[in-house]
Amino acid sequence: MNLKLDFENILFLDIETVPEEKDFSNLSKEVQDLFALKTHYQRKEDVTAEEFYERAGIWAEFGKIICISVGYFTNFKSENRNFRVTSFFGDEEQLLKDFKSLLENHFNKPQHLLCAHNGKEFDFPFIARRMIIHQIALPEKLNLFGKKPWEIPHIDTMELWKFGDYKHFTSLKLLTSILGIPSPKDDISGSEVATVYYNENNIKRIVTYCEKDTIAIAQLLLRFNNQPLINDLNIIHV
Repeated sequence: MNLKLDFENILFLDIETVPEEKDFSNLSKEVQDLFALKTHYQRKEDVTAEEFYERAGIWAEFGKIICISVGYFTNFKSENRNFRVTSFFGDEEQLLKDFKSLLENHFNKPQHLLCAHNGKEFDFPFIARRMIIHQIALPEKLNLFGKKPWEIPHIDTMELWKFGDYKHFTSLKLLTSILGIPSPKDDISGSEVATVYYNENNIKRIVTYCEKDTIAIAQLLLRFNNQPLINDLNIIHV
């Protein structure tokens, strides 16, 4: 691909989400019923809503964000090119406000873009919905109302790989494998995040996992544009 991108204008990101409550029983009866209705067609006949609740983190209405990791390039065109990575984690409302502040203070120009893997279907709308739930005004980069498709400042590495094939889903793990990129999935998987969060109380492990995904997304976009991959020595955690 010849994407003709200025990599220093791109903010790469990944989010980790979990069910909003540890246990289904902690939900009000109304929310339990709403979750059962929402997931009716996803569940097999012998799977109850309570048994299915471990997957609630994939819906913004029943899940919450526990980590947003972001990364960006500096000195991209020089031999000292660096990729700086940082994370917002902990209380959801606060991490959303901190992420919004980053966008509004450092990635607020028309040329600035957000990049995620499956971001248009998951990360970007999930963040926007959770901001609305917390009554946080949307930053311009997430406020898509009235914008034409070519005006939306989002890059989706999975969409790029589709080449127009709307039915084609390719995981980040698969793409990094076939493209010779060091795999970010060397500790936990997405399905284990809720367990690590609620049972192990190990947010640092989740942050590390999220940051590795963010780095992998940047590596993908480099490979798509025939650019050399990031060296570990050039990754700076801040």
